[in-house]
Amino acid sequence: MCSHVVCGHRCATIQYFASLWSHLDEHARRLVAASKAVEPGYGGISRVSRACGLSRVTLTKGVEELQAAPLAPGRIRHEGGGRHALTSNDAGLTPALDSMVEPTARGDPESPLRWTCKSARVLAAELTVRNHPVSHTKVTQLLKESGYSLQGNRKGEEGENHSDRDAQFRHINRAVKSALRAGKAVISVDAKKELIGNYQNKGRQWGKKGTAKKVNGHDFPGPELPRAYPDGVYDLGLNAGFVNVGTDHDTGAFAVASIRGWWRAEGRRLYPGAQRFLITADGGGCNGWHLRLWKWELRLADQTRLALRVCHFPPGTSKWNKVEHRLFSFISSNWRGEPLRDYETVVGLIAATTTAKGLTVTCRLDRRKYPVGRKITDEELAQVNMKRDKFHGEWNYTIHPSKAKM
Repeated sequence: MCSHVVCGHRCATIQYFASLWSHLDEHARRLVAASKAVEPGYGGISRVSRACGLSRVTLTKGVEELQAAPLAPGRIRHEGGGRHALTSNDAGLTPALDSMVEPTARGDPESPLRWTCKSARVLAAELTVRNHPVSHTKVTQLLKESGYSLQGNRKGEEGENHSDRDAQFRHINRAVKSALRAGKAVISVDAKKELIGNYQNKGRQWGKKGTAKKVNGHDFPGPELPRAYPDGVYDLGLNAGFVNVGTDHDTGAFAVASIRGWWRAEGRRLYPGAQRFLITADGGGCNGWHLRLWKWELRLADQTRLALRVCHFPPGTSKWNKVEHRLFSFISSNWRGEPLRDYETVVGLIAATTTAKGLTVTCRLDRRKYPVGRKITDEELAQVNMKRDKFHGEWNYTIHPSKAKM
């Protein structure tokens, strides 16, 4: 065969694939190219490989597929075909990545995402050192699949930046990990304030056009209107929430009453034989480290006969508490666009909150009175059997039952 005929045949083959290629999926390309390769006989695979760009190995597999039974509808490879996922070959990759990110994880109260300051390249390098070789692009994919998002630098500091902020986070992380490994209860607590009434609640819902709920138009309602105080208790080990919705005031007594309610309704059943549990809390508000009433009410230790260890987040980092982005963020998402017209609506929407990872929420309404202005004297505070940690004892301490002096 003369060179002009060979050249013309090659150009025709290339033109054939160029006109057809964009209309085919992976499976169809393999079969079409394989059928074209067997037409001229010997050397056909090499010529078609050069014309269409598929490798000789792929074309050989295509020839085998032509002689085999058809694939199931919707499949482009036989069952088990293709490269296995990296996580299936390295089962410890995802847990290792999560353990590296979690100590520095940050939460946002309005978002179900978790945030990290470490870059994907740094994480990939650290994983490789730990015998989990992986690229930074795969790290980015795994982080997104796990609900993480990289936080920008402008979010690096929130509020007052204490010099021991990072050290306190590491202290909390060690305490939480140790308690969870031992099967002990670890709870994260915080409270919110919500307006009750026929007012706009941020967010939107799906509905028929023209059926949007009508609400009052006051953007800044007065303080005389009723408020709901959802005080959340999030169980880190069991991914479960308990929310006590108060109707009076958000005080230290109310915060501890919520913990008491969780223990009586859930905790003592879930942790039989427990001798202590760990509480992580914000640095301010009704459960702040400086609030005497909070510590006074934590004499709950006398009632439960449990040692209550408390770790506060440092100043300016209240949004990083687990209860914020593992409980309250999903509650906010569940009731978005729904006017909180009465307490029953609030309780119902909170109790109906669930997530794909199995979060369950128990909610109750608390109509008891919690008066403000209660002052705890030095003498009363001295009655609290409190032992401070060596590291920042104002943030980290344990309240023991009074009859078990340390």
